[in-house]
Amino acid sequence: MTDPALETRDPAEREAALFECLRAQIADAKLRAPGMARHLEGVEPESVADRAALAALPVLRKSALMDMQAADPPFGGLTTRPAAEFTWAFQSPGPIYEPGMDAPDWWRFARALRAVGIGAGDIVHNSFAHHLTPAGHMLESGARALGCTVIPGGVGNTEAQAAAASDLGATAWVGTPDFLKTMLEKADELGKRFAVRAALVSGGPLFPSLRRFYADRGIVCLQCYGTADLGAIAYETLGADGPNPGMVVDEGAIVEIVRPGTGDPAPAGEVGEVLVTALNADYPLIRFATGDLSAVLEGRSPCGRTNMRINGWMGRADQTVKVRGMFVRPEQIADVARRLGLARARLTVDRKDEADVMHLAYEGAAEPEAVEAVMRDILKLRGTAARMDAPPPNDGKVIDDARKFD
Repeated sequence: MTDPALETRDPAEREAALFECLRAQIADAKLRAPGMARHLEGVEPESVADRAALAALPVLRKSALMDMQAADPPFGGLTTRPAAEFTWAFQSPGPIYEPGMDAPDWWRFARALRAVGIGAGDIVHNSFAHHLTPAGHMLESGARALGCTVIPGGVGNTEAQAAAASDLGATAWVGTPDFLKTMLEKADELGKRFAVRAALVSGGPLFPSLRRFYADRGIVCLQCYGTADLGAIAYETLGADGPNPGMVVDEGAIVEIVRPGTGDPAPAGEVGEVLVTALNADYPLIRFATGDLSAVLEGRSPCGRTNMRINGWMGRADQTVKVRGMFVRPEQIADVARRLGLARARLTVDRKDEADVMHLAYEGAAEPEAVEAVMRDILKLRGTAARMDAPPPNDGKVIDDARKFD
């Protein structure tokens, strides 16, 4: 699936090939993945001939995975091989467990890397996490498929990472949008030459001011969109004057935009929830609801790729937000309030100095320092806390994302 020629094929040819692969995947899943077989009970593989037929299949929601995995550990019966035959087993917040394979570009990130100009001969500094969660392995798999050398930097320990990237001659970088800036500034402080020319970022929004900061440093920076369950979904491409509009859908995924909370296709241009069918024979997730919002961007990309485009990440269909690469969910805020006996709690997420910040306003007797400590324990992120000066708006929000994405 890494063949570049696939990216410019006739759309009708692509559609026929995708659905031929999907029908075979459904047939195999019904035989070897009992959880998916139950989910698709009554579905005849040969009947799934096009997107209209796909839209009639049931939606598999991320929120259902924990129950499915509890009933049929560890992967909910959604894989076509037993856990012992996978290379890795990961845990994401929830907890939700995901499999991984040491097969070339198993998560399909090579196309996104190539789109920003990363390829054979590059030394890629990988600042995604490599422990428990799969992001580090996902990007490494794609980089290795392109013939790159990979520095597995992971998260944190900025001084050591900046020194390693400089001393080992990193020419490319992957990680969350904010952390590259942190590493560049640390390298400057250390007097190190950090000669990265291309960066692929994910795990949070790439704000225009941050993209300009990288451009001023001579770094081409594009973003891609993926999840721990599905792998790569879509990626930005490069034009003569910078990023082309929208994100091109990866060749190994079928993406639908539906009305939130339903499986009904939304009209082109209307913001809706992203549903993804991953063409992965080992982990065949079909009509998987990401909870993310986006919209179809009509027309073809100026880069020449002919697959459908989406507008990129446009928020959440629920109140879940991604902060510094980690999801924060309303039920986690409820856990903070419950543990401390708070009458009410409302989390606001914003930006300060090109970084995500969180503040919890609450009603209750707990001291702010105690609330902040419980936030760190439950959310795995730092934030501030203070008692409310006035009742919050009557809008039902537990999490208010005040960040501006334009």
